[in-house]
Amino acid sequence: MPTTPTTPAYTLTDFDFELPPELIAQHPAAERSSARLLDGRCAAPQDRLFRDLPTLLAPGDLLVLNDTRVIPARLHGRKLPGGGAVEILVERVLEGHQLLAHVRASKPPRPGSRIAIAEQAFELEVLGRAGPEDSLFRLQLPSEPLALLAAHGHVPLPPYIHHADGAEDQARYQTVFAQRPGAVAAPTASLHFDAAVFDALAARGVATAKITLHVGAGTFQPVRAASLAEHKMHSEWYEVGQAAVEAIELARKRGGRIVAAGTTSLRALESAALDGQPGGPLRAGSGETRLFITPGFKFRVVDRLLTNFHLPRSTLLMLVSALAGHDHVRALYRHAIAARYRFFSYGDAMLLDRA
Repeated sequence: MPTTPTTPAYTLTDFDFELPPELIAQHPAAERSSARLLDGRCAAPQDRLFRDLPTLLAPGDLLVLNDTRVIPARLHGRKLPGGGAVEILVERVLEGHQLLAHVRASKPPRPGSRIAIAEQAFELEVLGRAGPEDSLFRLQLPSEPLALLAAHGHVPLPPYIHHADGAEDQARYQTVFAQRPGAVAAPTASLHFDAAVFDALAARGVATAKITLHVGAGTFQPVRAASLAEHKMHSEWYEVGQAAVEAIELARKRGGRIVAAGTTSLRALESAALDGQPGGPLRAGSGETRLFITPGFKFRVVDRLLTNFHLPRSTLLMLVSALAGHDHVRALYRHAIAARYRFFSYGDAMLLDRA
């Protein structure tokens, strides 16, 4: 997968900002579409509600949604025999009843060691690290992973949400159209959609299409390398099907804009475009992507982005800056903080045009 050359003018500190802790949303809005929406398409931002979105799009536009489904990817256990506590965050389900996962314990587990999950509900074996310099571990389960996770796993809430997962999270840390299980983080911009918004979009003449990108836990990791070009993205699996490609072609012929619902939809579409023939039409496809979008990236598919507010120094903040312009995004974030918008996964949303 090609990577994107970094614009030398920007450094890591250009994507930093101070956020009052009380603006980090700990719970979702009372109703999905009652979240606030910052219309950031123009120099003067407009404060709206998410349910206003259909009025901000035009007949003939195409809204592309990520239909991934969040799995209960967090497991709690203990090392055997009689060892310390272990927390496992699944990154990916593999063939052969195996998992690729982050393992947090007092000491890294050794290959061949065993971990009892959920008060001895089942045991798994640590096969070893995924690679010589990899932070992820391969784990062997006794039976089908998705069934075991459904029975004993927890909602993989982000690290900045400070409560244990409960019934509210099981319902709300999931889009209403989630279909294909495999994500360990939600495509959060789409958490605001509900049936009423989709009805209004259809009445407006805005079409929808679905693609898939299984979001990994790496989405929460800040960039730590001083040079952006040195940052290594975690791989994520995506698929852009033929139906989505045809919907994009039809929207283009009708003069409509391609609106990505979230950074995951955008990355899937732009990854598919890069994986195809250079300069050629978008083609259906699937595969692994490590696409790191920074200012200077040439967008081939997406015209407009619906997104939540992102962590400082994060790859997602760099992505939205690449799309809408670094200075413009910084100004929008300053406005959002002053206007007391709610930030991150359970927070409010923003609509951006490609600069």
